[in-house]
Amino acid sequence: MFDHHSEPEGEPRDEAERLDRALPDVDWTLPAPGSVASRFSAPSGELAVVSLGNPLHPRILLVPGVSGSKEDFLLLAPVLAAAGYYVQSYDLAGQYESADAGPGRGRRYDYAMFRDDMVAVLEDGGPAHLLGYSFAGIVAQLVTVERPDLVRSLTLLATPPEPGNSFRGVRGLGPFTWMATGRVGAALMTWGIVTNKNHVPPMRLEFVRARFALTSRRSMEDIIVLMKHAPDVRSRLAALDIPKLVAVGSHDLWPAALHAGFAARIDAELAVYPTGHSPCETTPHQLARDMVSLFAKVAAV
Repeated sequence: MFDHHSEPEGEPRDEAERLDRALPDVDWTLPAPGSVASRFSAPSGELAVVSLGNPLHPRILLVPGVSGSKEDFLLLAPVLAAAGYYVQSYDLAGQYESADAGPGRGRRYDYAMFRDDMVAVLEDGGPAHLLGYSFAGIVAQLVTVERPDLVRSLTLLATPPEPGNSFRGVRGLGPFTWMATGRVGAALMTWGIVTNKNHVPPMRLEFVRARFALTSRRSMEDIIVLMKHAPDVRSRLAALDIPKLVAVGSHDLWPAALHAGFAARIDAELAVYPTGHSPCETTPHQLARDMVSLFAKVAAV
């Protein structure tokens, strides 16, 4: 379930794949050169934001998922900025440096809160190319169908490919996930990450372990429950004339066949990389290459 990375075979097909194969382990606590940290007053509270590139360039908004953070795009953002884009990312409410944001005492984190936060960030800077990673991909779909005026293109990165109980198709454990509570799911996820079932390099492991000290466990538990009740907006997405990309690893939590079916259902392109659940970490150059190709379809309209 926690397979993170698969070694590619054969010669690199292009420069992007060659660069990805040569990626070193990096210090994930250090922002990319030129990055600007800020705070954004969202409906849920203060969100931690990082920006990179020229603000006058077309904007890209990268949104991480449960237990993640804006640092998950440390390797991807500079490649996109170098391609001529203004790249921003923020920690979801309850996560890492946005841990104090949330629904308030006695209330649960819900889709409406995450949707309203994402809409507010988009409205503040104007329409953007939107990427939602894993759980954030579910939220990004809701935002896209409700506010298509804010989304120039949509990239769904390792996003659960099925509505309802989105865990049901997960390799191995899928058929049993209906029994797991949010608390059990969050505990299992945390255990898998801190014990390095993802097989990440040492400095990456040190960072992902450390950020759990800030992330709200309640936010993780609530998000796990939300992911077991993912809304179905596939037909509405398919009807939108917005370029869409489903980007996944060949060893993702969900089988590639499910992602392919999802891409076809929403009229999206499909990109599959020789890695696991985190192409933004392990194949950032290939992901950036395909995202920029997607953006060109907007410019051509």
